[in-house]
Amino acid sequence: MSIVKVSEKGVFGEGELTFGGSFVPEPLQKALDQVEEAFLRYKDDPDFERELDYYMHEYIGRPNPLYFAERLTAKLGGAKIYLKREDLNHTGAHKINNTIGQVLLAKRIGAKRIIAETGAGQHGVATATVCALFGIPCTIYMGEVDTKRQELNVFRMEMLGATVVAAKSGNRTLKEAVDEALMDFAQNYKDTFYLLGSAVGPHPYPLMVRHFQSIIGREARKQILEKEGRLPDLITAAVGGGSNAIGLFYPFVDDSSVKIVGVEPAGEGLETGHHAAPLNVGKPDIIHGFKCYVMDDAENCHSIAAGLDYPGVGPEHSYYKAIGRAEYAAITDQEALQAFLDLSKTEGIIPALESSHAVAYAMKTAPNMSKDQIIIVNLSGRGDKDVAQVYELIQRT
Repeated sequence: MSIVKVSEKGVFGEGELTFGGSFVPEPLQKALDQVEEAFLRYKDDPDFERELDYYMHEYIGRPNPLYFAERLTAKLGGAKIYLKREDLNHTGAHKINNTIGQVLLAKRIGAKRIIAETGAGQHGVATATVCALFGIPCTIYMGEVDTKRQELNVFRMEMLGATVVAAKSGNRTLKEAVDEALMDFAQNYKDTFYLLGSAVGPHPYPLMVRHFQSIIGREARKQILEKEGRLPDLITAAVGGGSNAIGLFYPFVDDSSVKIVGVEPAGEGLETGHHAAPLNVGKPDIIHGFKCYVMDDAENCHSIAAGLDYPGVGPEHSYYKAIGRAEYAAITDQEALQAFLDLSKTEGIIPALESSHAVAYAMKTAPNMSKDQIIIVNLSGRGDKDVAQVYELIQRT
């Protein structure tokens, strides 16, 4: 029996400390009920699974490798480091695993339009990609600040036929993009499908995103058993909303020998308040229609990585923290930037700044482990989108 306790309505946990659920106005609840009905109807349907498997293999390019980072391992002198190469997926990140699944649901319920939110732009690109594939119009909400630091991804979305709408309220980042997408969905749900990109939001999105992203952990589990004949000692992934992390973690959650560590952005330092690390310093609260750990001061939410710049976190991660199944570390902007450069120079792999947080944690941890121990890092995306930003940061130092 799995240690993960979740109710039919997406509430993780039991008793006083529970997370998830759906705390939304009635019009939005009607929209969510429609999404839940479609998800439950089709997720285990043989025809749906066949079509999903086809696109996972033929379009996305799965399974992707579990790569032994031999030179990085030798440089650090400790545990073996394996990289789950989500950066090799079509569009360059894990996001397309989820968008291909959700667009197949949208197609089945006859949606005439798709909307999405995006931070770093990778989910926006993945959404625009699958909408182009199936000929469905789409609108992508993106914080105005993020449209500037991720101009390349904005152009990619528009090139794929999407309309990109800049969210200009508040901090003008991911939180505000989600706000505007939810408002759109509540008003237009009869013909619109909201393709949410992370394991956050009201039920059923956290469960649905985990369902489609768990292919990461299922593949990694099979691959490490083939390569090493045993499970890893540690698995780790960056956590913003938490979709790439929950995708890796969930298939290992009942393996008590496997340590699970999520890595949040410490930004300029936890002590400064300029970070996006609610699991480290936040408190349980409600944000965007669900309960999770939330930063006290969302206005100061900050990360060098646009995709991690969110003041809340997925409810399942909140639950893992509460029951002690996972630990959540924090990595600063400077540590992530250094890991970005180190992995590029050592392995010839340029990681996304989001993924660089997990790489940085592995680099700090591996030397303190023995050489016969194993770490799997989810390399959730490639860093093409971040090269211009990193160039500017280096020029300023």
